[in-house]
Amino acid sequence: MLKKFFTAIGEYMILIGKSLQKPQKMRVFWKLFMREINDLGVNSFGLVTFTSIFVGAVVAIQMFNNFDASSFPIPTSFVGYATKAVLVLEFAPTIISLILAGKVGSYIASTIGTMRVSEQIDALDIMGVNSPNFLILPKIIACLIFNPILIAISIVFGIGGGYIAGMLTGNWTTADYITGIQMYMPNLFIIYAFTKTIVFAFVIATVPSYFGYFVKGGSLEVGRASTQAVVWTMVFIIISELILTQLILS
Repeated sequence: MLKKFFTAIGEYMILIGKSLQKPQKMRVFWKLFMREINDLGVNSFGLVTFTSIFVGAVVAIQMFNNFDASSFPIPTSFVGYATKAVLVLEFAPTIISLILAGKVGSYIASTIGTMRVSEQIDALDIMGVNSPNFLILPKIIACLIFNPILIAISIVFGIGGGYIAGMLTGNWTTADYITGIQMYMPNLFIIYAFTKTIVFAFVIATVPSYFGYFVKGGSLEVGRASTQAVVWTMVFIIISELILTQLILS
C-alpha cells in the first residue's frame, strides 16, 4: 500500500513536470486556455453565487444569535464584521474550493479519462505532442487565474447574503451591518485567503488530471477515477489548509 502511494506521488510529480513546460504552439494553447476558462470558471459562477448568498445569510443569522445569547451586550454592528471575517478566512476560500473540487474535479478527470480510454492521448503521443502539456497546462492556468476571481465574488455575494438576511429578519439595521463590514480587518487575512485559493486551485487542476491521465480500462473505470479524483482532491485541500494555516497565521 505504501509502495503504491509513493509510486503515485512519483507519477504525479513527473506528470506535472511535463505539464509545466512551454507550450509547443501558443496559438493552440491560447484557444485551449480560453475554452478552459469557460468550462472551469465561467460555468461555475452560478453555483458559487447561489451558494455564497445563502451561506452568507446563514452565517450572519448565526452570528446574531450567538451575540444575542451572550451574557454581555455585543453591538449588532459586529454581525457584519464577524460575517465578513468568516467568509474571508474560511467559507469563501475553503468551502467554495471544496465545492469546485466536486464540480470541476470530476469534469477534468472524466474528460481526460475519456480521452485516455478512447486512445486519443495515445494518438497525441504518437504525433509527437506533449500530451500532459497540451491537456493539463491550460487547465492549471485557467484555475489559477479564475479561481481567485470566483473566491472574491463569493466573498462579495456572501456579505450581500448577510445584508439580505438583515433586511428580511429585521434583527439588525442596515446601518449597523454596513458599519461592521467597514471595520478594520488585518491585511494578513486577505493574503491568507488568496494564498489558500491559489494553492487549492493548483490542487483542483492537477490531482483530477492525474487520475484521468492514468486511468485504465473503459467507461466504468473512468467513473471510478472521477470519484477517486474528487475524494483525493478534497483530502489534499484539507491537508493544504492545515499546513498553510500553521505557516501564515501562527
